[in-house]
Amino acid sequence: MHSRPRRVARPALAAVTATVAAVALALTGCAGQGSGGSNANTDQNGKITLSFWNGNTGPDGPAMQKVIDAFNASQSKVVVKNVTMPWDTLYQKLLTGATSKGGPDIVALDFSRVPAYASQGLFQPIDDYYAGGAHDTAKLPKTAIEASKYDGKNYGVPVDIATTMMYYNKALFTKAGLDPNKPPTTWDEFAAMVPKLTTTPAGASKPDQYAIALADHETVDMYPPFLWNAGGDIVSSDNKKSELDSPESLKALNFWVDLVKNKQASPIGLSGADADKLFATGKAAIEINGPWATTGYKQAGIDFGVVRPFAGPSGNAILADVETMALPAKDDKATKEAAYQFMHYWTLENSQKTWSEGSGFSPLEPEVGAQITDNPYPAIFGAKDVVDDSRILLPGLQSGSSIVQDIFYPSLQKALNGQGSVDDVFKAASQQVQAKLDQK
Repeated sequence: MHSRPRRVARPALAAVTATVAAVALALTGCAGQGSGGSNANTDQNGKITLSFWNGNTGPDGPAMQKVIDAFNASQSKVVVKNVTMPWDTLYQKLLTGATSKGGPDIVALDFSRVPAYASQGLFQPIDDYYAGGAHDTAKLPKTAIEASKYDGKNYGVPVDIATTMMYYNKALFTKAGLDPNKPPTTWDEFAAMVPKLTTTPAGASKPDQYAIALADHETVDMYPPFLWNAGGDIVSSDNKKSELDSPESLKALNFWVDLVKNKQASPIGLSGADADKLFATGKAAIEINGPWATTGYKQAGIDFGVVRPFAGPSGNAILADVETMALPAKDDKATKEAAYQFMHYWTLENSQKTWSEGSGFSPLEPEVGAQITDNPYPAIFGAKDVVDDSRILLPGLQSGSSIVQDIFYPSLQKALNGQGSVDDVFKAASQQVQAKLDQK
């Protein structure tokens, strides 16, 4: 329930990157970027069939198929063939499929995967898609567009943008004597509520209810936005300098480690799935999660509200994830032009409405979300102020996943478990991050 597989904390890509490099080296000269013979399946009437690989195998799958069917019926020159598979399988097959004739002509993937493939020339830049205004890209969220950039070039068109919002259990707020219609809006307001929302039975050694379910591994990235909203970060915006040891980052980390370790705001060691279970069983008053969680929490019978996460002392940036459509470098000009037609169709109002109504994810345009009346959440998660304040984690950074999974979270767990002070642990972690950034 925690997320679609692509939304879970990004697996370290070191092995993937190495394999991609090997494949790219082995196939150098076999497929030029946008050159060579036709790679598309073109029939005698000039109709092109595009193979579209994606991992939307869950409830979002039928919604995607509906948009594809509508596109295929809207014109007679291009047919998109929907090829779905589990995300893990897609990423494994893409290593060789991106360069093979039988591979995808369009591929959907999480933005965090783009640098590994683009850096080795397996994807082609599509900056021309955004040029000239022909595809009406000015309406797309800036965060969603920026997500697929690598080394100054853009490699994708967004499928969706999924923000993470704050779920809160109204019944637990009422039980604690708090107003169920006034969840915390700042860190300090939340901290003041912790003693009321974390409860320990008489004689028990640990709480039976927590103020928040705050996962510290295998999760959507709940802690990094805390750094942003105190004026810090993991890495500088130019991806050249570690910011983990900055005063602002350390301020945020000290605040939250103290709340969890000393004030018992959340259990230590939660995975994303653990955090979901805690909230779904009414044992946590708050969780920060994406739109994919609404159905599960409703089925669990939780009376919840959804609002923006509480603001930090320096801001209220909101974590977002972006699924994007990329083009393998093997795609020739005709394939690319046909793919652009589908990409543009996907971003049209009717397509986005169909996608959002069927998947529960917010449309790319806030105005479209407001048109969906049978489900309130696309409008909430896709509200203009929410999307405008959204950020993605470490965009365009090849080593980003490794930094988060191999350095940031293990360091966080050390600090939470009292294996060193926050300052000492994260100053050492910052040196590790800088070493990663300095690698060529």
